[in-house]
Amino acid sequence: MSAPERSPLQNSGPNLVSIEVMRNHSELFRAECMRLILESDKACKRMQNDDNKRLDQRVRDIQFLKKELEVKLEEIIVEIDVLIALQGRVAMALEACKEPLRVTVVCLEERMKRLPSERVHDDVDRELLKEREVIEGVASLLQRVLEQITEQIRLNRSAKYHLEQDLKEKFEAQCIDNSCAIMTTSSIKNQQKFKNTLNVLPSLTVTPKQWENISEINITKAEQQKTNSLSLRALVESLLEQTTADMQKQVQVTTEAFQLNVQEIKSSKSQMEDQLSKILSEFASQQRIREDLLVAITENEHFLSLAQARLDVRRQRPAKEQCHDPAQTQLLAEVQQLTAHINRLHEAVARSEEEQRTLVRCQLELQENIEIKASSLYIDEVICSQHREPIIIHNF
Repeated sequence: MSAPERSPLQNSGPNLVSIEVMRNHSELFRAECMRLILESDKACKRMQNDDNKRLDQRVRDIQFLKKELEVKLEEIIVEIDVLIALQGRVAMALEACKEPLRVTVVCLEERMKRLPSERVHDDVDRELLKEREVIEGVASLLQRVLEQITEQIRLNRSAKYHLEQDLKEKFEAQCIDNSCAIMTTSSIKNQQKFKNTLNVLPSLTVTPKQWENISEINITKAEQQKTNSLSLRALVESLLEQTTADMQKQVQVTTEAFQLNVQEIKSSKSQMEDQLSKILSEFASQQRIREDLLVAITENEHFLSLAQARLDVRRQRPAKEQCHDPAQTQLLAEVQQLTAHINRLHEAVARSEEEQRTLVRCQLELQENIEIKASSLYIDEVICSQHREPIIIHNF
Protein backbone atom coordinates (compact mmCIF):
# COMPACT_ATOMS: atom_id res chain seq x y z
CA MET A 1 0.00 0.00 0.00
CA SER A 2 1.39 3.33 -0.95
CA ALA A 3 1.65 6.41 1.44
CA PRO A 4 -1.04 9.11 1.22
CA GLU A 5 -0.39 11.96 -0.92
CA ARG A 6 0.50 15.34 0.84
CA SER A 7 0.54 18.79 -0.61
CA PRO A 8 3.73 20.66 -0.59
CA LEU A 9 2.28 23.26 1.91
CA GLN A 10 1.29 20.53 4.34
CA ASN A 11 4.63 19.07 4.30
CA SER A 12 6.30 22.41 4.93
CA GLY A 13 5.46 22.90 8.79
CA PRO A 14 2.92 22.70 11.76
CA ASN A 15 -0.81 22.47 11.27
CA LEU A 16 -1.89 26.11 11.01
CA VAL A 17 -5.55 25.26 11.27
CA SER A 18 -5.07 23.75 14.71
CA ILE A 19 -2.98 26.66 15.80
CA GLU A 20 -5.68 29.07 14.63
CA VAL A 21 -8.28 27.13 16.55
CA MET A 22 -6.14 27.18 19.64
CA ARG A 23 -5.53 30.93 19.31
CA ASN A 24 -9.22 31.64 18.85
CA HIS A 25 -10.00 29.51 21.85
CA SER A 26 -7.46 31.45 23.90
CA GLU A 27 -8.92 34.75 22.83
CA LEU A 28 -12.39 33.55 23.73
CA PHE A 29 -11.10 32.41 27.14
CA ARG A 30 -9.45 35.78 27.72
CA ALA A 31 -12.67 37.52 26.83
CA GLU A 32 -14.52 35.21 29.21
CA CYS A 33 -12.00 35.97 31.94
CA MET A 34 -12.37 39.71 31.41
CA ARG A 35 -16.14 39.35 31.53
CA LEU A 36 -15.83 37.28 34.71
CA ILE A 37 -13.50 39.86 36.24
CA LEU A 38 -15.87 42.70 35.37
CA GLU A 39 -18.86 40.72 36.56
CA SER A 40 -17.08 39.76 39.79
CA ASP A 41 -15.94 43.36 40.38
CA LYS A 42 -19.43 44.63 39.73
CA ALA A 43 -20.90 42.02 42.06
CA CYS A 44 -18.37 42.86 44.79
CA LYS A 45 -19.10 46.55 44.49
CA ARG A 46 -22.83 45.89 44.48
CA MET A 47 -22.57 43.64 47.53
CA GLN A 48 -20.33 46.15 49.30
CA ASN A 49 -22.81 48.87 48.49
CA ASP A 50 -25.63 46.70 49.79
CA ASP A 51 -23.57 45.97 52.91
CA ASN A 52 -23.02 49.68 53.48
CA LYS A 53 -26.73 50.37 53.01
CA ARG A 54 -27.66 47.56 55.44
CA LEU A 55 -25.08 48.75 57.96
CA ASP A 56 -26.24 52.36 57.62
CA GLN A 57 -29.84 51.26 58.09
CA ARG A 58 -28.79 49.19 61.08
CA VAL A 59 -26.98 52.16 62.60
CA ARG A 60 -30.07 54.33 62.07
CA ASP A 61 -32.23 51.66 63.71
CA ILE A 62 -29.86 51.54 66.65
CA GLN A 63 -29.81 55.35 66.87
CA PHE A 64 -33.61 55.45 66.82
CA LEU A 65 -33.88 52.94 69.66
CA LYS A 66 -31.04 54.66 71.49
CA LYS A 67 -32.94 57.93 71.31
CA GLU A 68 -36.07 56.32 72.75
CA LEU A 69 -34.01 54.62 75.45
CA GLU A 70 -32.23 57.86 76.32
CA VAL A 71 -35.52 59.76 76.57
CA LYS A 72 -37.00 57.08 78.81
CA LEU A 73 -33.79 56.91 80.86
CA GLU A 74 -33.86 60.66 81.42
CA GLU A 75 -37.51 60.47 82.48
CA ILE A 76 -36.89 57.63 84.93
CA ILE A 77 -33.82 59.42 86.36
CA VAL A 78 -35.91 62.56 86.93
CA GLU A 79 -38.65 60.44 88.50
CA ILE A 80 -36.15 58.76 90.82
CA ASP A 81 -34.83 62.16 91.93
CA VAL A 82 -38.36 63.46 92.52
CA LEU A 83 -39.27 60.32 94.49
CA ILE A 84 -36.12 60.62 96.61
CA ALA A 85 -37.07 64.23 97.41
CA LEU A 86 -40.62 63.08 98.25
CA GLN A 87 -39.17 60.30 100.39
CA GLY A 88 -37.27 62.94 102.36
CA ARG A 89 -40.45 64.99 102.85
CA VAL A 90 -42.37 61.95 104.09
CA ALA A 91 -39.50 61.04 106.42
CA MET A 92 -39.53 64.59 107.80
CA ALA A 93 -43.31 64.45 108.25
CA LEU A 94 -42.96 61.12 110.06
CA GLU A 95 -40.23 62.52 112.30
CA ALA A 96 -42.38 65.59 112.97
CA CYS A 97 -45.12 63.35 114.43
CA LYS A 98 -42.91 62.30 117.34
CA GLU A 99 -42.90 65.58 119.26
CA PRO A 100 -46.68 66.25 119.09
CA LEU A 101 -47.32 62.64 120.12
CA ARG A 102 -44.88 62.96 123.04
CA VAL A 103 -46.56 66.20 124.16
CA THR A 104 -50.01 64.62 123.95
CA VAL A 105 -48.91 61.67 126.08
CA VAL A 106 -47.22 64.01 128.58
CA CYS A 107 -50.41 66.10 128.85
CA LEU A 108 -52.45 62.95 129.53
CA GLU A 109 -49.95 61.90 132.20
CA GLU A 110 -49.94 65.37 133.78
CA ARG A 111 -53.73 65.45 133.93
CA MET A 112 -53.67 62.10 135.73
CA LYS A 113 -51.90 63.97 138.55
CA ARG A 114 -55.03 66.00 139.28
CA LEU A 115 -56.66 65.37 142.64
CA PRO A 116 -59.16 62.47 142.61
CA SER A 117 -62.22 64.73 142.68
CA GLU A 118 -60.99 66.47 139.52
CA ARG A 119 -59.80 63.32 137.76
CA VAL A 120 -62.83 63.03 135.48
CA HIS A 121 -62.99 61.96 131.83
CA ASP A 122 -63.81 65.43 130.54
CA ASP A 123 -63.77 66.92 127.03
CA VAL A 124 -60.05 67.70 127.30
CA ASP A 125 -59.24 64.06 128.07
CA ARG A 126 -61.43 62.91 125.19
CA GLU A 127 -59.78 65.31 122.73
CA LEU A 128 -56.30 64.39 123.97
CA LEU A 129 -57.04 60.69 123.46
CA LYS A 130 -58.43 61.44 120.02
CA GLU A 131 -55.37 63.57 119.25
CA ARG A 132 -53.09 60.69 120.25
CA GLU A 133 -55.12 58.33 118.04
CA VAL A 134 -54.95 60.74 115.08
CA ILE A 135 -51.19 61.29 115.39
CA GLU A 136 -50.48 57.57 115.81
CA GLY A 137 -52.68 56.84 112.79
CA VAL A 138 -50.88 59.45 110.72
CA ALA A 139 -47.47 58.10 111.78
CA SER A 140 -48.49 54.54 110.89
CA LEU A 141 -49.82 55.67 107.51
CA LEU A 142 -46.68 57.69 106.75
CA GLN A 143 -44.50 54.70 107.66
CA ARG A 144 -46.37 52.52 105.16
CA VAL A 145 -46.14 55.26 102.54
CA LEU A 146 -42.41 55.55 103.17
CA GLU A 147 -42.02 51.82 102.56
CA GLN A 148 -44.01 52.10 99.34
CA ILE A 149 -41.85 54.97 98.12
CA THR A 150 -38.69 53.02 98.95
CA GLU A 151 -39.97 50.03 96.99
CA GLN A 152 -40.97 52.23 94.03
CA ILE A 153 -37.50 53.82 94.01
CA ARG A 154 -36.02 50.31 93.90
CA LEU A 155 -38.25 49.39 90.96
CA ASN A 156 -37.38 52.63 89.18
CA ARG A 157 -33.67 51.98 89.69
CA SER A 158 -34.12 48.47 88.33
CA ALA A 159 -35.77 49.90 85.21
CA LYS A 160 -32.98 52.48 85.00
CA TYR A 161 -30.34 49.73 85.20
CA HIS A 162 -31.88 47.75 82.35
CA LEU A 163 -32.17 50.90 80.23
CA GLU A 164 -28.52 51.75 80.89
CA GLN A 165 -27.41 48.22 80.07
CA ASP A 166 -29.46 48.28 76.87
CA LEU A 167 -27.99 51.68 75.94
CA LYS A 168 -24.49 50.44 76.67
CA GLU A 169 -24.97 47.43 74.41
CA LYS A 170 -26.60 49.60 71.74
CA PHE A 171 -23.63 51.97 71.91
CA GLU A 172 -21.19 49.10 71.51
CA ALA A 173 -23.20 47.68 68.62
CA GLN A 174 -23.37 51.10 66.97
CA CYS A 175 -19.62 51.57 67.28
CA ILE A 176 -19.01 48.13 65.79
CA ASP A 177 -21.42 48.70 62.91
CA ASN A 178 -19.96 52.17 62.28
CA SER A 179 -16.51 50.59 62.14
CA CYS A 180 -17.80 47.97 59.74
CA ALA A 181 -19.37 50.67 57.56
CA ILE A 182 -16.10 52.55 57.09
CA MET A 183 -13.95 49.45 56.52
CA THR A 184 -12.31 49.03 53.13
CA THR A 185 -10.13 46.30 51.62
CA SER A 186 -7.05 48.40 52.21
CA SER A 187 -7.93 49.24 55.83
CA ILE A 188 -7.91 45.60 56.94
CA LYS A 189 -4.73 44.43 55.21
CA ASN A 190 -2.68 44.76 58.37
CA GLN A 191 -5.41 43.69 60.80
CA GLN A 192 -4.67 40.10 61.62
CA LYS A 193 -7.85 39.73 63.62
CA PHE A 194 -9.95 39.90 60.50
CA LYS A 195 -8.19 36.97 58.86
CA ASN A 196 -10.31 33.97 58.14
CA THR A 197 -13.42 35.90 59.28
CA LEU A 198 -15.73 33.69 57.39
CA ASN A 199 -14.57 30.72 59.40
CA VAL A 200 -15.11 32.29 62.86
CA LEU A 201 -18.47 34.04 62.56
CA PRO A 202 -20.59 33.18 65.64
CA SER A 203 -24.09 31.85 65.27
CA LEU A 204 -26.74 34.60 65.49
CA THR A 205 -29.32 33.70 68.18
CA VAL A 206 -31.45 36.88 68.18
CA THR A 207 -33.80 37.73 65.35
CA PRO A 208 -34.31 41.40 64.38
CA LYS A 209 -37.80 41.27 65.88
CA GLN A 210 -36.47 39.83 69.14
CA TRP A 211 -33.72 42.45 69.14
CA GLU A 212 -36.29 45.21 68.83
CA ASN A 213 -38.58 43.59 71.42
CA ILE A 214 -35.81 43.61 74.03
CA SER A 215 -35.64 47.39 73.96
CA GLU A 216 -39.41 47.69 73.71
CA ILE A 217 -39.77 45.56 76.83
CA ASN A 218 -37.25 47.74 78.72
CA ILE A 219 -39.01 50.91 77.55
CA THR A 220 -42.44 49.52 78.46
CA LYS A 221 -41.25 48.47 81.92
CA ALA A 222 -39.71 51.90 82.49
CA GLU A 223 -42.90 53.60 81.31
CA GLN A 224 -44.97 51.41 83.62
CA GLN A 225 -42.76 52.21 86.60
CA LYS A 226 -42.92 55.89 85.71
CA THR A 227 -46.73 55.69 85.61
CA ASN A 228 -46.77 53.85 88.95
CA SER A 229 -44.40 56.43 90.35
CA LEU A 230 -46.59 59.32 89.19
CA SER A 231 -49.67 57.69 90.72
CA LEU A 232 -47.81 57.09 93.98
CA ARG A 233 -46.57 60.68 94.07
CA ALA A 234 -50.10 62.01 93.54
CA LEU A 235 -51.37 59.75 96.33
CA VAL A 236 -48.57 60.77 98.70
CA GLU A 237 -49.08 64.49 97.99
CA SER A 238 -52.77 64.07 98.79
CA LEU A 239 -52.00 62.06 101.94
CA LEU A 240 -49.47 64.62 103.17
CA GLU A 241 -52.01 67.39 102.69
CA GLN A 242 -54.85 65.43 104.29
CA THR A 243 -52.86 64.11 107.27
CA THR A 244 -51.44 67.57 107.96
CA ALA A 245 -54.94 69.04 107.86
CA ASP A 246 -56.27 66.28 110.17
CA MET A 247 -53.50 66.83 112.71
CA GLN A 248 -53.82 70.62 112.57
CA LYS A 249 -57.58 70.37 113.04
CA GLN A 250 -57.32 67.95 115.98
CA VAL A 251 -54.59 69.96 117.68
CA GLN A 252 -56.75 73.07 117.32
CA VAL A 253 -59.81 71.26 118.72
CA THR A 254 -57.77 69.99 121.68
CA THR A 255 -56.35 73.47 122.29
CA GLU A 256 -59.87 74.92 122.24
CA ALA A 257 -61.00 72.23 124.70
CA PHE A 258 -58.11 73.21 126.99
CA GLN A 259 -59.02 76.89 126.71
CA LEU A 260 -62.70 76.22 127.41
CA ASN A 261 -61.83 74.01 130.37
CA VAL A 262 -59.47 76.66 131.75
CA GLN A 263 -62.21 79.26 131.46
CA GLU A 264 -64.67 76.95 133.25
CA ILE A 265 -62.16 76.23 136.02
CA LYS A 266 -61.41 79.93 136.41
CA SER A 267 -65.12 80.75 136.51
CA SER A 268 -65.79 78.02 139.08
CA LYS A 269 -62.77 79.06 141.13
CA SER A 270 -63.83 82.70 140.96
CA GLN A 271 -67.34 81.82 142.13
CA MET A 272 -65.96 79.78 145.03
CA GLU A 273 -63.56 82.61 145.96
CA ASP A 274 -66.50 85.02 145.91
CA GLN A 275 -68.48 82.66 148.12
CA LEU A 276 -65.48 82.25 150.41
CA SER A 277 -65.24 85.99 150.79
CA LYS A 278 -68.93 86.14 151.64
CA ILE A 279 -68.58 83.20 154.06
CA LEU A 280 -65.67 84.92 155.82
CA SER A 281 -67.69 88.12 156.00
CA GLU A 282 -70.70 86.27 157.33
CA PHE A 283 -68.52 84.42 159.85
CA ALA A 284 -67.21 87.76 161.12
CA SER A 285 -70.76 89.08 161.34
CA GLN A 286 -71.84 85.95 163.15
CA GLN A 287 -69.01 86.41 165.63
CA ARG A 288 -70.11 89.99 166.26
CA ILE A 289 -73.74 89.02 166.75
CA ARG A 290 -72.66 86.27 169.19
CA GLU A 291 -70.69 88.81 171.14
CA ASP A 292 -73.71 91.13 171.10
CA LEU A 293 -75.88 88.27 172.36
CA LEU A 294 -73.46 87.59 175.20
CA VAL A 295 -73.50 91.27 176.12
CA ALA A 296 -77.30 91.25 176.03
CA ILE A 297 -77.36 88.16 178.27
CA THR A 298 -75.06 89.88 180.74
CA GLU A 299 -77.23 93.00 180.76
CA ASN A 300 -80.42 90.97 181.17
CA GLU A 301 -78.84 88.98 183.96
CA HIS A 302 -78.01 92.27 185.71
CA PHE A 303 -81.65 93.37 185.41
CA LEU A 304 -82.77 89.92 186.62
CA SER A 305 -80.43 90.15 189.61
CA LEU A 306 -81.87 93.58 190.38
CA ALA A 307 -85.46 92.33 190.27
CA GLN A 308 -84.63 89.28 192.34
CA ALA A 309 -82.81 91.47 194.87
CA ARG A 310 -85.86 93.71 195.14
CA LEU A 311 -88.07 90.70 195.73
CA ASP A 312 -85.70 89.43 198.43
CA VAL A 313 -85.66 92.80 200.13
CA ARG A 314 -89.47 93.05 200.01
CA ARG A 315 -89.75 89.70 201.72
CA GLN A 316 -88.28 91.44 204.78
CA ARG A 317 -91.40 93.61 205.13
CA PRO A 318 -93.49 93.05 208.27
CA ALA A 319 -95.97 90.21 208.00
CA LYS A 320 -98.89 92.49 207.72
CA GLU A 321 -97.12 94.39 204.95
CA GLN A 322 -96.51 91.25 202.85
CA CYS A 323 -99.10 92.48 200.41
CA HIS A 324 -99.20 91.13 196.88
CA ASP A 325 -99.43 94.63 195.59
CA PRO A 326 -98.92 95.79 191.98
CA ALA A 327 -95.23 96.36 192.67
CA GLN A 328 -94.85 92.74 193.77
CA THR A 329 -96.80 91.55 190.78
CA GLN A 330 -94.65 93.68 188.50
CA LEU A 331 -91.42 92.37 190.02
CA LEU A 332 -92.55 88.74 189.72
CA ALA A 333 -93.59 89.27 186.10
CA GLU A 334 -90.32 91.06 185.42
CA VAL A 335 -88.30 88.12 186.80
CA GLN A 336 -90.30 85.71 184.68
CA GLN A 337 -89.90 87.81 181.53
CA LEU A 338 -86.19 88.43 182.10
CA THR A 339 -85.62 84.71 182.66
CA ALA A 340 -87.43 83.94 179.40
CA HIS A 341 -85.38 86.60 177.56
CA ILE A 342 -82.13 85.21 178.94
CA ASN A 343 -83.10 81.67 177.91
CA ARG A 344 -83.94 82.82 174.40
CA LEU A 345 -80.65 84.73 174.25
CA HIS A 346 -78.74 81.58 175.30
CA GLU A 347 -80.57 79.62 172.60
CA ALA A 348 -79.59 82.31 170.11
CA VAL A 349 -75.96 82.07 171.24
CA ALA A 350 -76.08 78.28 170.77
CA ARG A 351 -77.56 78.70 167.28
CA SER A 352 -74.96 81.34 166.49
CA GLU A 353 -72.20 78.97 167.50
CA GLU A 354 -73.74 76.24 165.31
CA GLU A 355 -73.96 78.71 162.42
CA GLN A 356 -70.30 79.57 162.95
CA ARG A 357 -69.33 75.91 162.88
CA THR A 358 -71.34 75.47 159.67
CA LEU A 359 -69.65 78.53 158.17
CA VAL A 360 -66.25 77.16 159.15
CA ARG A 361 -67.05 73.85 157.45
CA CYS A 362 -68.15 75.75 154.34
CA GLN A 363 -65.01 77.83 154.52
CA LEU A 364 -62.75 74.77 154.76
CA GLU A 365 -64.66 73.04 151.95
CA LEU A 366 -64.41 76.12 149.74
CA GLN A 367 -60.73 76.58 150.49
CA GLU A 368 -60.07 72.91 149.71
CA ASN A 369 -62.00 73.13 146.45
CA ILE A 370 -60.29 76.37 145.53
CA GLU A 371 -56.93 74.67 146.05
CA ILE A 372 -58.13 71.74 143.94
CA LYS A 373 -59.26 74.09 141.17
CA ALA A 374 -55.99 76.00 141.42
CA SER A 375 -54.07 72.74 141.05
CA SER A 376 -56.15 71.70 138.02
CA LEU A 377 -55.81 75.18 136.58
CA TYR A 378 -52.04 75.08 137.00
CA ILE A 379 -51.85 71.69 135.24
CA ASP A 380 -54.04 72.76 132.30
CA GLU A 381 -53.09 76.42 131.94
CA VAL A 382 -49.41 76.32 132.85
CA ILE A 383 -47.89 72.84 132.53
CA CYS A 384 -49.92 71.51 129.58
CA SER A 385 -49.96 74.90 127.90
CA GLN A 386 -46.17 75.17 128.10
CA HIS A 387 -45.81 71.68 126.66
CA ARG A 388 -48.26 72.37 123.83
CA GLU A 389 -47.14 75.90 122.99
CA PRO A 390 -44.17 74.83 120.75
CA ILE A 391 -46.36 72.39 118.76
CA ILE A 392 -46.64 73.55 115.15
CA ILE A 393 -47.98 71.15 112.52
CA HIS A 394 -46.08 72.10 109.36
CA ASN A 395 -47.05 71.36 105.79
CA PHE A 396 -44.55 68.97 104.20
